[in-house]
Order: sequence, then structure tokens, then C-alpha cells
Amino acid sequence: MRYTVDSDKPVEQLLEDTRQAVQDNKFGVLNVLDLQATLKSKGFDLDSPCYILDVCNPAQAIKVLNEDLSMNTALPCRMSVYEENGKSRLAMIRPTTLLAGLSDSPSLAKIAEEVEQTMIRIMEQAR
Repeated sequence: MRYTVDSDKPVEQLLEDTRQAVQDNKFGVLNVLDLQATLKSKGFDLDSPCYILDVCNPAQAIKVLNEDLSMNTALPCRMSVYEENGKSRLAMIRPTTLLAGLSDSPSLAKIAEEVEQTMIRIMEQAR
């Protein structure tokens, strides 16, 4: 269900390279959540940096929404850049798995496969 790649880059560099790879592949970064800072502001300490990116390709999103508006709960796609046990990682939940759990539509499955392949390409480029 999850797809993860490791990187030798520091987390901050991996984050910036991921943002660039997202743009290079005609997706956009809608938001970046600094989970470590957010938790700290609430009085909780997370030992490792963790960034969550909301990414979207509007052309693919509108296809999904036109097919089934309730799929808005699965949008946008999320990627995370984090450090775990001293290693930088980039991860996502596979869109094919996520949408398959919400719908049995063959056309949505095809869109999810296209999006997933692009997101894997983004991750490989950024690593």
C-alpha cells in the first residue's frame, strides 16, 4: 500500500528536490506541512523532521471528480519527506490502492494507475 524510497540527501534537500520534481512532472505542490514544527507548537516533540506535501495534477483531479465527486476525500495526493533512523525517506500511499478501497470503477483505476506512475517517477527523480 505504501511506496517508499530512501535517499542519501539531507531531509531539507530531499524536500526541495521533491518540490522541483513535482513541478517537472506537471503536478503542483498545494501545501507543505512541517509536522515536527506543528507538533512542537502544540507542546509535543517529534524527534525527526517530517514534511507532508499535498500534490495535485488538476487535469487528473478533474477526471476523478467528474467520475465520482465523493472521491474528493482521497484528493489531493500526499507525499512525505522524513528522517527515520538517520535515513532520509520519501513516501506515499499508492493511489491505486487508495482508490481501489473506495471504488470499483475501472476508469478511476486507470486514472489512479497513471497518477501512481507519475508519482513514482517524481520520487525516483527526487531521491
